[in-house]
Amino acid sequence: MRSLPFFLATLCTALPLVATAQNCTNAPTTEIENFELQTDAVIVKGVNQIGSVVTDAGTILVRSKESDNVTSGQKQYAISIAIEDNQSRMALLLDYDELDALIRGLDFLGKVTYDVTSMPAFDAGIRTRSGFRAGAHSERRQGAIQLFVQFGATARIPVTPDQFSQLQKLIVQAKTELETVKEG
Repeated sequence: MRSLPFFLATLCTALPLVATAQNCTNAPTTEIENFELQTDAVIVKGVNQIGSVVTDAGTILVRSKESDNVTSGQKQYAISIAIEDNQSRMALLLDYDELDALIRGLDFLGKVTYDVTSMPAFDAGIRTRSGFRAGAHSERRQGAIQLFVQFGATARIPVTPDQFSQLQKLIVQAKTELETVKEG
């Protein structure tokens, strides 16, 4: 009988924490997503298709993006990386300030060799705030190192070294375009 009040008190304390945790998982993860949620302002979103990479799992699309709060004159820049096939499309935004680290990470991963670790297997990767991940993986020290991209909690999408390099070039191209737009 004494445990019932304790249980109810614990339950009442825990429920608000669970609700808060659930709300946090849906919160925008990038600066540009938060920027676009501003109220009492006119937001103009500009997008440009940079290019695409065809994989066995679908087409990876890279776009540059500019969001402009015309009320305040502030702007935010990002790129969008999407994977689409006949049934679905998933897109993630990467803030402009993440692009240098991503490009350096992709360069490292594209050149990674077995001597990256003394262990027989490895998994190397870079992840953005929105959950885009690129990586290299090997179970043993023989054969090819497997390159992949991943969109959030979805399954890894294997890519060939040529596809990986092509994606890296598109991201560099998108960043270069955004730099030109920012200066203009």
